[in-house]
Amino acid sequence: MAADINDVLKQFDAVQANLHKLERLWETIDQMLPSGNVVEQVADYDAYRDAVRRFQFIATQMPKIDGFSLSWEFPDPDSVAGCAVSYLDIQDECPLGIAQYHDGLRQPGERLREYRFRVGVTRRKLARDTIGQFVARIDELLVGLCDQAKDKDVGYAMKQTGADWEHLTNAVKSIDAVLGDAVKRPPTWSDLSRHLHFGQRGDLDDIAKRDWPLAKDALEPLLYGTDDPLPVMVDDLGALAASKPHGQVTTELRWDKLTPADFERLLFNVVDRTEGYENPRWLTHTNAPDRGRDLSVDRLQKDVLTGCRRQRIIIACKKQASVGIDDIVKLKEQMSFWDQPRVEELIIATSGRFSTDAVQWIDLHNAKGALPRIEPWPESHLERLLASRPELIADFGLR
Repeated sequence: MAADINDVLKQFDAVQANLHKLERLWETIDQMLPSGNVVEQVADYDAYRDAVRRFQFIATQMPKIDGFSLSWEFPDPDSVAGCAVSYLDIQDECPLGIAQYHDGLRQPGERLREYRFRVGVTRRKLARDTIGQFVARIDELLVGLCDQAKDKDVGYAMKQTGADWEHLTNAVKSIDAVLGDAVKRPPTWSDLSRHLHFGQRGDLDDIAKRDWPLAKDALEPLLYGTDDPLPVMVDDLGALAASKPHGQVTTELRWDKLTPADFERLLFNVVDRTEGYENPRWLTHTNAPDRGRDLSVDRLQKDVLTGCRRQRIIIACKKQASVGIDDIVKLKEQMSFWDQPRVEELIIATSGRFSTDAVQWIDLHNAKGALPRIEPWPESHLERLLASRPELIADFGLR
């Protein structure tokens, strides 16, 4: 039976509150331990024992994280003094032993830092597993709220009310609660919270056009850090290869496992990791026909005689089964929304296919030499791109 998310968050919050207490206590203990001079002893035996006692009392309340615990035996003050005298006698012959002695005294602090690291990793995993639903909900609510305000011709200072505005506020607060202190907030998060608090029509415009798009873009790399490992279910790859696996190789990718936001993020990673492309960045425009996100990137063309030339490329991400003429025309018109420099090529990337009429329309458009040139990237083309990037296939669970 799945645990209630609120109960889970309470446990995480309690653990992180205890971590702060343990870190403060460790600072006190660390100051009492010998530092550079090996002859030093614990300055105040009673204060040391009292701080250690309080530290261990809290540490016993801390849960394990995948088997890792905070349990650790602190050295007795008398043994610290004895070791100090012993190492004083051999410090000329065994400087490494003295360094190990000091390291051993501070192992509880190192174990505490390891525990905090594991709490952060675990909380980011919880965030990845739960925040997606809130992100999708906020996107949906903002579209509806902006449409309502436009239809009703609401004044700029009119207070936003109703269930949708309340749901929007709660969704943002839910993300805040799930993140805890394991993930740094995006720079626009405070602006987003302030505009939600005031809740006027002008605040809604700021949220939809700037605060939320920038916050969402900044959240993604924080939640999907490159340092977080993917689970590997084997101990030895050599033994796995030697098992003589058989069966038909699956070549089709599981596009159905991706949300539209996942598909956009996948395309971002493709261009970001490709030589010859620089400065990938998201472009979000609330007046865009599909209210989706486009990806802007600079393509570098190097020539030994004329040097380096940059072309501005826009990649429109379409997570859908088929792209027709109407989609192409709307996307081409959307190019007028973007500022200079001019767009020289529009790439339309889809997890599906292009209709025959759409392909013919693109061919005719390109034959005229009009800008932007349109380049279709159907599912088959993306599969070829990803074949040489297996790490992305694994990252996004496409196999």
